[in-house]
Amino acid sequence: MSRTTRIAESLSQVGARAWNQLDQHGNPFLSWGFLNALEATGSVASDNGWQPFHLCIYEDEQLVAAAPTWLKAHSRGEFVFDWAWADAYHQNQLEYYPKLLTAVPWTPVGGPRLLVAQGHPEAHALRLALAEFALAQCEALGLSSWHCNFVNDDDARALSVAGLLERKDCQFHWRNRDYQGFDDFLATLKSKKRKNIRHERRQVAQAGIRFERRTGASLGGEEIAFLHRCYQRTFHAYGNHPALTLDCFERLAADMQDALVVVLAFEDESPLAMSMSLCGGGVLYGRYWGTLRDVPGLHFETAYYQGIEYCIEHGLSRFESGAQGEHKIARGFEPSQTRSFHYIAHPGFRQAIASYLQREQEWQSAYRGEVERHVPFRLVSGR
Repeated sequence: MSRTTRIAESLSQVGARAWNQLDQHGNPFLSWGFLNALEATGSVASDNGWQPFHLCIYEDEQLVAAAPTWLKAHSRGEFVFDWAWADAYHQNQLEYYPKLLTAVPWTPVGGPRLLVAQGHPEAHALRLALAEFALAQCEALGLSSWHCNFVNDDDARALSVAGLLERKDCQFHWRNRDYQGFDDFLATLKSKKRKNIRHERRQVAQAGIRFERRTGASLGGEEIAFLHRCYQRTFHAYGNHPALTLDCFERLAADMQDALVVVLAFEDESPLAMSMSLCGGGVLYGRYWGTLRDVPGLHFETAYYQGIEYCIEHGLSRFESGAQGEHKIARGFEPSQTRSFHYIAHPGFRQAIASYLQREQEWQSAYRGEVERHVPFRLVSGR
């Protein structure tokens, strides 16, 4: 058996069939359709700081392992913040960029990053080989660092063995405990939280707003354009750059089909707001929301409560609605740990960053403990 390593400068060089036979644990963001849509539409490209640099391992010309990887000229769209590290390099007349990043662009969603062929008998060894390949590229190209963001447990074991530094963070996820309906979920909450959610939902209903849930296969051109318009408005409102193009939205609707789940809010038969999620592996992943006009309670209904209902109706185990957002706690979302791993080439900075990450973890542990005190459920036992 001959094992070789290669760099793919686009997903099109790998091909959908070869990529999708790797074990993605049902995560739709790791599918060839999603990643290729980003590349093919220029939503990620070398001219906007995302140069495709996918790590691939072949056995007798068959792809057996790969990692979605990019040469990054900045730190935008990662959700694991290393701006201070880059500033420290700059202040010491050292180049931090380009750096190597293994992640899903613009997406703070956990899952495998070191993908191996389903059922391969040497899965752990292949993950280690991908890590060694990445480190060799850092040395060969003189890169400052390699970052592997939002990894799962299998990746964490391999990256720890490879000597990368671990960094932990916290998101808020909703978990389905075999609820039979939304009221069944509400019954588990403390009275005040339950009343607040009912009040927010009633505000929206009394405003005459109705909702439809659609999949990508059922969306027309005008509806996709509306989704993109709302997405742009939200990003501009917070001073951020909306990187995904209209063409990308159209490709996602066509290529992701039933994995794309959209909530449309209507006022007088005209679309007013939307939320956009991807579904796979028993999990709903909320990504974008937007509205043409603010209405009390509309954000919570469109982005959270409709998603919770969808999970209950379809028997999904979890709803991940994106990064950050402590306001989610009062609405039934609970803290969940995320992990990323980092290789820092410079020995002095590696030691300094390792020390910082240790202190940061102490802060994170204290923060999570405080957050746990505010979860809205009536009973802790059985949860």
